[in-house]
Amino acid sequence: MGEALSDFLVTRFAPVPTVLITAVLFAVILIVQLRADRYRPWLYWGTVSMVGVFGTMVADVTHVALGVPYAVSTPVFLAGLVAVFVLWRRVEGTVDVHTITSIPRQLFYWAAVITTFAMGTAAGDLAASTFHLGYLSGGLVFVAAMIVVVLARATAVLGPVTAFWTAYVLTRPIGASFADYIAVPHSRGGLDAGTGLVSAVLLIAIAIAFTVSWKNSTQPAPSAGTVR
Repeated sequence: MGEALSDFLVTRFAPVPTVLITAVLFAVILIVQLRADRYRPWLYWGTVSMVGVFGTMVADVTHVALGVPYAVSTPVFLAGLVAVFVLWRRVEGTVDVHTITSIPRQLFYWAAVITTFAMGTAAGDLAASTFHLGYLSGGLVFVAAMIVVVLARATAVLGPVTAFWTAYVLTRPIGASFADYIAVPHSRGGLDAGTGLVSAVLLIAIAIAFTVSWKNSTQPAPSAGTVR
């Protein structure tokens, strides 16, 4: 969704003010999230959605506006992500998401999240454009990598924290590649559904998934002796 909506906004409206407005909106919702006294699903997922859009814009601005090749921006974003994890681990002792219970750990977490979106967008475009795989084949390469991670976790080759974050990072280029494949014109190897339609469909899907999940989480626990 972040890939499609970002592309839709910057191509339909003036890019500079669009990116600046998105950055402000992201900063506002992130501050509200950091100030929250407990986990609020709508606020957390709203922040994630804004990160998806803004993180994609960061990667696109780096390439389009600054002229940095994907072959350069992708490893730079990766190095930034590794630096976040190393610093997070050194300062807090762990990068396990179940331990994010303080403002400093939240800051490390959101820094990692936004960097994964920027790197994922750049990596998807690197595979599709620079390596000439196309969006579909590029996306399938990242899906194959995800399968390897799942198998490595299932066989205990990877620990839970390493497997989680590796899979988490891979969701970014997977999402970006398939969003582009569905949205971009036939001339670029896509299905030409359009970024507007893809954004709308995925926003609706996110809203439905969130609503179902929220309703299930608020159901009362079964009483003793109840069989389900």
